[in-house]
Amino acid sequence: MKILLIEDNECTASTLSKLLVDHYYIVDATNDGETGLKLAQTCNYNLILLDVLLPGQDGISICRQLRSEGYEVPIMMLTALDNRTDRVIGLDAGADDYVVKPFDSLELIARVRALLRRGKTILPEQLTWENLKLDVRNKEVTYNGKRLHLTPKEYGLLELLLRNPQRILTRTAILDLVWPVGEFPGPEAVTTQIKGLRKKLKAAGMSKDLIETVYGLGYRLKEETELKVQKFHPSPITSPSQSHIKAETEVLAVIAKMREEFKNTLSEQIELFEQAIAVFANGTLEDTLYQKATVQLHRLIGSLGSLGLPKGSKVARQIEQLLQKQTGVDPSVVLQIKELVELLWEIVVSGDIETRGGACGRWGEPQMESKNNCN
Repeated sequence: MKILLIEDNECTASTLSKLLVDHYYIVDATNDGETGLKLAQTCNYNLILLDVLLPGQDGISICRQLRSEGYEVPIMMLTALDNRTDRVIGLDAGADDYVVKPFDSLELIARVRALLRRGKTILPEQLTWENLKLDVRNKEVTYNGKRLHLTPKEYGLLELLLRNPQRILTRTAILDLVWPVGEFPGPEAVTTQIKGLRKKLKAAGMSKDLIETVYGLGYRLKEETELKVQKFHPSPITSPSQSHIKAETEVLAVIAKMREEFKNTLSEQIELFEQAIAVFANGTLEDTLYQKATVQLHRLIGSLGSLGLPKGSKVARQIEQLLQKQTGVDPSVVLQIKELVELLWEIVVSGDIETRGGACGRWGEPQMESKNNCN
């Protein structure tokens, strides 16, 4: 499954890309609205994750333009804009789901799966070929009950073949569907991955080769074997698989590293807020400085949530709301904003990443909103 991520916040984009890749999704990411629109129009994607406030072209206009062109791929909007009017505008523009930052990582992945299930066709949650089973939900492959450890590209190749049993897949088509846009491998890369996948399947005990080489054309699933597709019904109570626990642990490690790097840039943002407070205390906050401060606050709301600091995200939102409500100078409000800025600094410097369920990372309090059954 290939996902296009259009997000200009570097922290959010990096952590979200890592999370999606660890769940075996192929991710193309861009921080520019116009580039994202061109990618959506020219490449094949199963889902688009779209921020609202973007340079070049905003997410709402991108969504409207794609829908006006008949674009049917599911679109999930990710934004720190959390009031009802913004949600209605996003959904009316054609979004299938509207997610407010900060978001819970496990819930976000569940929403991604839900949107992928609601595509043009109902996608099965388990694919089988003889004794080989590919569990789409947990991203696990087993043969005779024994788990295979596949690379993301090997998994993507196997899923692609199982979903298209009668189709001959050329090397060019495979490169387009399994490799991200930013990578430029040659056709030999497909051959190498096919060889590695066959080797692992044979090592697991598979005596027959499920991948047929159609010389001069490409590859396909063996014709003489009927593809069996069945709906997988998980038990009422499930626990995260070991692979998911490992993936979440790796995400937490990436977040911790990024948070240390984020501290180095936060001082510049704090300086901007202090400058805005000083000007605000002496009169009405000028438009240019006000816009700079609100843009940085909006970015912080998403960044801090992505870095596992939902309390910091909440404080940034409180500062943003106080600035939006002010039409004149109120000394008590100025003092309150100043105290919140100081609290924000303390949270980032000394706060711990919030977790739940052991290694399963929590990026923030689950504050996601949806409408019209958008799960």
